[in-house]
Parts: sequence; C-alpha cells; structure tokens
Amino acid sequence: MSGTSTQPPGTSKSGLNGFEETVKDFWVSRPRRPKQGRKAAGVAAAIGNRYGIDPVLVRVALVAATVFGGIGIALYVVGWLLFADEHDEVSPIEGLIGRGRTSMNPALTVVLACSLFFVVPWSFAGNWFDGGGFFGFGLLMLALYLLHRSRGQFNRPAVPPAPGHDAGFTMTDGGTTVSSSTDAPPQWDPLGAAPFAWDLPDPNPAPVLHEPAAPPVPRRRSSAVSKATFAVALVAAGVMTALGISGVPWFDPAHIIGVTLGVLGIGMVAGSLTGGGRGLIGLAVPLSIAGIALTAVPFQAVGGGVGSINATPRAAGEVLPVYEQTAGDIDLDLTDLPSGTPVTTIVRTTLGSSTVIVPEDADVQVTCASSVGDIECLGRSHSGLGNAPITVTDLGRDGAGGPKYNLDVTTSTGSVEVRRG
Repeated sequence: MSGTSTQPPGTSKSGLNGFEETVKDFWVSRPRRPKQGRKAAGVAAAIGNRYGIDPVLVRVALVAATVFGGIGIALYVVGWLLFADEHDEVSPIEGLIGRGRTSMNPALTVVLACSLFFVVPWSFAGNWFDGGGFFGFGLLMLALYLLHRSRGQFNRPAVPPAPGHDAGFTMTDGGTTVSSSTDAPPQWDPLGAAPFAWDLPDPNPAPVLHEPAAPPVPRRRSSAVSKATFAVALVAAGVMTALGISGVPWFDPAHIIGVTLGVLGIGMVAGSLTGGGRGLIGLAVPLSIAGIALTAVPFQAVGGGVGSINATPRAAGEVLPVYEQTAGDIDLDLTDLPSGTPVTTIVRTTLGSSTVIVPEDADVQVTCASSVGDIECLGRSHSGLGNAPITVTDLGRDGAGGPKYNLDVTTSTGSVEVRRG
C-alpha cells in the first residue's frame, strides 16, 4: 500500500496495555485515505487497508449504522476530517488550523465540520429504530478498538516528505566533491555542463520494441453467494409483505426494509470472505435510502387487504364503523342514505386514494390527512410531503339542522377527497 510501512507479525508494537495507550497509538498511526480503491472520500478504504480487511465490510457496517439509527453518516464525515490523504502531511481539520499541508479545500473542511452540528443530533434523535444511533456508535467504536489492538502493528502509515525536500547526497573521493544536486554542474566537468546535457547520438541504438497489447480483462464471474443472498432476501421480503398485507401489525414497511437489509448485510459479509457479494451493494443502497426516508415521512400501516372498495350504503345499518385497506382505493358514497340519518365512520388506507361523498344538507365534521399526496376537504386543499391534517366543519348551504356526519379520512400515501354530491 502506498504510504505505509508493513511490519512482520513478530514485530508487533508493544506497550498497548491499556485503553489510553491504544487510543494514543491509534491517533498517531491512524488510517490514511488512499487515492485508489475509494468510492467517495476513501474512509472505508483507509480503514480496510490499514487493518488488512476488505473495505466492503467497512462500507456494509457504515450503511447498516446509517439505516439503523443514522450514525454511519456522522462517523464517515468524522473520518473524512480526521484521516489524512495518503499524499498529505496532516488531516483536513489539522490543515485548517495550520498544523501542516493538506490538499483539501479549507471551505469544504468548514462545511463538513459544520454539517456535524446537524447530522450528529439527527443520528441520536428518536427514529424508527429507537436507540439505534447509540447502539451503532458503540458497536463501531468497539470494533475499531479491537481491530487496532489486534492488527494495529501492521500497515502503519508513513508520513510523506514535505514538498521541496532535498533528497540529494554528496560523497567525497580524494578531495573531489561529487553532488547529486542539479542546481549547478559538477566541478570536474571541463565543459561546465552536466553529463545529461551531452546530447550525443548512440552509435548502436537499441531496437524499438513494441509492447504486446494487454489481454482483455476477464469478466467477473457471478458470485454464488450473491445469487443465494438475493434469493433469500427476495423470499423474505415477499413473505413479510404478505404478512403485513394480511394485517399482522409488526410487518410494516420499516421492519420489512430493515430485515431485508440485514439479510443483504450478512450476504455481503459472507461474500467478502469468499471474493464475492459486491453486486449486493447496488440493492442495499436504494433500500438504505428508503429506510432513511421512513424516518422523515410517517407511514402508518393499517389492516385490511389489497384492492379497491366501492361502498354505497342505503341504510344506517349498512354503514361500517371503519373502512380500511392496506393498498388500494376506497370510494364511499353516502348520498343514498335516508334523509336525516346520522353517520360516524373512519376511512383509512396505507397506500391509495380515499374519496367520500356526503349529502348536500349534511352538517359535516371531518378530518382529512395524507402524509404524501393531495388533500381536498370540502373546499380546503393541501398537497405535498408531510401535510398537516385538515379539520373542517361545514353545515352546507342550508345551514344547521341537517344530519350529523362525523368523518375521519386518512391515508399515508395517496390523495384524500371529501365533497358533496
């Protein structure tokens, strides 16, 4: 590895007898971010190269920590700021305070440091895996500590020389000084020109050899571990989705994505030990983004099933107390009820649209809510992401005196409409 000095196992660094000494030694010999093999800033590649493990393992751990709590993003930014580039003298945060040379732009360093004031509180705030930030932070710090205790003596980085350092040397033979510096010609040259300036033709030039074309890079074979992991993840997600649709409370979208990511993580760990599993990253990344989205958008799973519900009750006894569906549209027409019939009902879906039509003379008290979508509620409307519920009291054109309608119409993703007809 560039910029490292590898020691044999028998020369392990001694004296790491306690926590404090281990932490100090880690800081002195902390990983350096390589130019090759990095996917973003090179933090995972730096840790992998430093301790002789597959960087894919480090990336999986950071992704898992991001999904289950969010601390993975914060730790990656901290590594970006504290790990120097392999060609730099110091880390970006040390370069910002003038401790040495770093190639990172100071403005980017300031932006990354300021972002921690937002990322860290978000990581430790309550989310769909409560306590996941603290748990993930503890596990990653423990893993890094144990890695340094067991493998910290290998691949210890070497600080690159400062720019402008003169690596030339001199040697003396019989009172004549010969210098490797190119600033002045050697003293013994009668022409006053350096030897490299004698541009004389070679009487016996070497024949020009054409290098053979490089053989084509063999296509990476598909890993059996990747195929098996993908199949298990697909079956697990399908079974959990079916259970969630059938009304089992625990199998909501957050838990389904979390368990699926856990299966993919196990597959990537197994694949890294057998030289495969990298193809699973393309599936884990969008699932991780979906998991993060669930922390910002409240998705409320309800019972029911899949499909559309079209209900037109014609008597008070035909009005259900709750109309609910996991995935599908609900259309409820209450205009065929006998005049003067009061109604109290709830209409809710997880994924789909809900439409309720009420009589012209009804005195309506209604609450309309949609986390993601459009709301049209007796003349009041709202649309977008994270909509606040709308509560409307509408007595109709004829004023008070009509039948009482108490309605609650809710969906997690989809449109909600309540109108007269």
